[in-house]
Amino acid sequence: MKEIYLDNNATTKVDEAVFEEMCPFFCELYGNPSSMHFFGGQVQQKVDEARRRVAALLGASPDEIIFTACGTESDNAAIRSALEVFPEKRHVITSRVEHPAVLTQCRNLTQRGYRVSEIGVDSEGRLDLAELKAVLDADTAIVSLMYANNETGVIFPIEEIAAIVKAKGALFHTDAVQAVGKVPINLAASNIDMLSLSGHKLHAPKGIGVLYLRRGTPFRPFLVGGHQEKSRRAGTENTAAIIALGKACELAGRTMEIENTQVKAMRDRLQSELMARIPHARINGGAAERLPNTLNIAFEFVEGEAILLLLNELGICASSGSACTSGSLEPSHVLRAMGVPFTCAHGSIRFSLSRFTSDTEIDTVIRELPPIIAHLRQMSPFGREFLKEQG
Repeated sequence: MKEIYLDNNATTKVDEAVFEEMCPFFCELYGNPSSMHFFGGQVQQKVDEARRRVAALLGASPDEIIFTACGTESDNAAIRSALEVFPEKRHVITSRVEHPAVLTQCRNLTQRGYRVSEIGVDSEGRLDLAELKAVLDADTAIVSLMYANNETGVIFPIEEIAAIVKAKGALFHTDAVQAVGKVPINLAASNIDMLSLSGHKLHAPKGIGVLYLRRGTPFRPFLVGGHQEKSRRAGTENTAAIIALGKACELAGRTMEIENTQVKAMRDRLQSELMARIPHARINGGAAERLPNTLNIAFEFVEGEAILLLLNELGICASSGSACTSGSLEPSHVLRAMGVPFTCAHGSIRFSLSRFTSDTEIDTVIRELPPIIAHLRQMSPFGREFLKEQG
């Protein structure tokens, strides 16, 4: 059974061109880039090239790119650095819909005496800017808000937020793990101080990330030891993955138009057809600006886990939310923050497409999902009541 993979916000396949680029650095060009000899030096040259490629996608300078192990490390490094740089400041701002990499860390800070403000969102997942302005004060060390939500795809007005934060003298960090490669980013023209990305969200392997650090931004390293990354992140470089990420960023720059045309068109067709064929469904975040690849759709009177199991039997891979919280039976914290009704939150499914998704695969989901929902509603007492009312 050939899988239909529509869970790209959880992870993406490694592009074959990316895989080919990284392969020689396992068994052939395996030198340590920190070594003085030519064998290590040629690897260092490829790491430098990768750094330039990442910087080009972000509109940044190569010396502003720090390679990390993942987006979570980048998020942790940014927030912890700000608290060390401004030890007298005891206030952190984030949102209620952040990825656990940020939200869990911020909530843990309350146990160390920090004030943490979690900004709310409206029913479409849009950030409450008035609340942000109200809580931002001279005691704020850092504001960390995601560029785009991993569950709904809702995009925050990051440039406007960054300007607000900058005016108050706090540092601003954004978790852009879902946005990089899907929407244009130009950090040279931005007030963003720090930005996180993760390779496995844009067709590079798992285990490689980046922390963008604006030149001149005060910083304290999360990992200390050797001189790697200009002493900003110690540890021998994961050279094969770094080189892979550089290639993936180069390809992302070339294919971003595809993300915003062909991929978006497939997402929109999936959305419109499902809404037309399945009554009592809603698009979570549908009225807000969203990533071009993401559809979060809720079906009343059914359980999301049951939908996923039946889709899985057909080889269709989707998600009920973040892969980092999928072990929980509680409704998504993102949907709860949006005030999505309980009956909808439990029946919410996320489809996330990529440039490798085909129209044929979308046709299959459009054909197979409506009878699944009808079947599950027939099994549910609430669903049967609904069907009875519909005649």
